[in-house]
Amino acid sequence: MADVITRFAPSPTGLLHLGHAYSALIGWRAARAAGGRFLLRIEDIDRGRCRDEFVAAITEDLTWLGIDWDGAVRRQSEHFDDYMAALDTLVDRELIYPCFCTRAAIKAEIAGADAAPHGPDGPLYPGTCRALPDDERYWRMSSESYALRLDMAKAVALTGPLSWEEDGKGMIAADPSSAGDVVLARKDTPTSYHLAVTVDDALQGVTLVTRGEDLFAATHIHRLLQALLELPTPLYRNHKLLTDADGKRFAKRDKALTLRDLRAAGRSPDEVLAMIEAG
Repeated sequence: MADVITRFAPSPTGLLHLGHAYSALIGWRAARAAGGRFLLRIEDIDRGRCRDEFVAAITEDLTWLGIDWDGAVRRQSEHFDDYMAALDTLVDRELIYPCFCTRAAIKAEIAGADAAPHGPDGPLYPGTCRALPDDERYWRMSSESYALRLDMAKAVALTGPLSWEEDGKGMIAADPSSAGDVVLARKDTPTSYHLAVTVDDALQGVTLVTRGEDLFAATHIHRLLQALLELPTPLYRNHKLLTDADGKRFAKRDKALTLRDLRAAGRSPDEVLAMIEAG
């Protein structure tokens, strides 16, 4: 692949653990082996959970491990205008609608349905607000919280069949409908993970996306957004997840073994790299 550009894009909601280091290492090695570029991006759109101290810890830990990056670090919270522009494009194509349903209301409606369709993450949103009259939408948007959802059926009808290339596996048929009417923004946050990562990868010229296999299902949505926004499609490499001795994958919420803990315990970068390789 010419001009290989990869990226590592953590959210600063906690300290990096071995699984993060493994993912960063895969992208970094792929770029360096090809004489390409490795980018660091901070996905901090969730201002309620993201912390500047974790941003500092991320850069410190990567540097300690010997992983360097090219160019300035992109922080998503500084680029909301980019995501709003992409969202406006979808609004202009009448592919976005406001949803006023609370999580509790959605859960109750799904529970009362005879056979609620399911996606990779469980029951799909039933489309309660999809057909609301425009006048009702306008007055409710002025006084209520809401999410902005993609009208999946209309979007898929516009693009037709889609696919992407998975490194080592060939072409994968995209099935974005399996995710239902996904949320692309909220009243107080003009983007979601799906929209922001798709826009960022295009703006930064990323040609190879390396990330954990837990995000494989998200690629179906990202491929659809690329088609709708006329953005390039990179090569994808969804890698395995590192697990602990009990076979449980590392996660921030479980307070998994962090690089900071390993440093404090006197482990060297080479020892930590050996632990990653053994995983």
